[in-house]
Amino acid sequence: MISLSLTAARNLQLAAQGLLHPAKSKASKAEVLACIRRMGVLQIDTISVVARSPYLVLWSRLGDYPLNWLDQHLAEKNLFEYWSHEACFIPIEHFGRYRHQMLQPDNMGWKLNQSWQLENAKHIQQVLTHIKKNGACRSADFVGNTEKNNGWWDWKPEKRSLEVLFTTGQVMVDRRQGFQRVYDLTERVHPTWQDQRDLGKRAHDEENQVLDAVRALGITQAQWIADYFRMKKLAHKLSAQALADRGLLQVVRVEGWQEDFYVHPAHKDLLNQAQAGQLKASLTTLLSPFDPIVWDRKRALDFFHFDYKIECYTPQSKRQYGYFTLPILRRGKLIGRIDAKAHRKIGVMEIKALHLEAEVNFSEALGLDLKRVLKRFSDWHATPELQIGYCSDAGLRQFLTGTAT
Repeated sequence: MISLSLTAARNLQLAAQGLLHPAKSKASKAEVLACIRRMGVLQIDTISVVARSPYLVLWSRLGDYPLNWLDQHLAEKNLFEYWSHEACFIPIEHFGRYRHQMLQPDNMGWKLNQSWQLENAKHIQQVLTHIKKNGACRSADFVGNTEKNNGWWDWKPEKRSLEVLFTTGQVMVDRRQGFQRVYDLTERVHPTWQDQRDLGKRAHDEENQVLDAVRALGITQAQWIADYFRMKKLAHKLSAQALADRGLLQVVRVEGWQEDFYVHPAHKDLLNQAQAGQLKASLTTLLSPFDPIVWDRKRALDFFHFDYKIECYTPQSKRQYGYFTLPILRRGKLIGRIDAKAHRKIGVMEIKALHLEAEVNFSEALGLDLKRVLKRFSDWHATPELQIGYCSDAGLRQFLTGTAT
């Protein structure tokens, strides 16, 4: 059985995710799509103190690129939106896997309020009829109460109806307009799809989804697999060991762990390089809170020893690190986090706080890496003036600002 050091295993996961080395050349529009296909999904979040999460996840891997490339891929139907690891952009070739959920949405939890759906069936049908007659629309196109941010129950009826129609697959997101969803009938958004002809067997699609989760993770324990696409508890025949017994996965041991790890055969070359100690991490970048490397907080803690949570939903007085902290990935390790805010109108990137992990010591090499990544980050946001507030390491702050604490 192949055995890896923890560093080699981490680097294998980062390589599979496109986070081992800096991009060799300027990103192209095709590489944006290829990046999403490699990850399997791109989670959506609307918080905009810095670039919204889906754009930031791509920047972490590709470097500078025009934001509208992602929007164009959605409008060109290379991607579609649906519930996966929460709301996500998903490659259109995987539509069939999610069509099962659309047609049988009984286990969608909070994403489908079935009692409200039944009580408001007439209203939902009216919204659907409106789209049939008038074409694609946004929630904002309907007159109603101002939408609030306190949850599904605060939305106006039209917004609720659109979400029901979206979750049950009767409408899809045709495009984004100012990051607002524009909905249209599924048969108009994805006209080449026919359920009777194209829908595969659910068991087969679920097996492929499990295998794709392992492939996206690069290397994983069994307990981390289902969360990647937010699948329910896996049946025994879909367990990592059962798939390994069939030759569909490679079993690997990792230093310091009693549990087995699993690698997809597509990563055979990466696995051999990892075993030979040839995977060397050289990328320093910032990650979104919804990046696949850290969105499973327990995996980030267990595998990278990085204790992380997003605190935007925590009362300000109880926050430890800040509103929307971004993990710092440096050469294969998660070494800290920043709380940043882009003041776009005045061209300022404010780093409210920069925290290094307790075991990370300042060095000039570390300082240079962070100075470079913060400059790239601020320039990409068109906020070239960088202002640094609190820093947990006085030497690092002095290095970054040229002033003593």
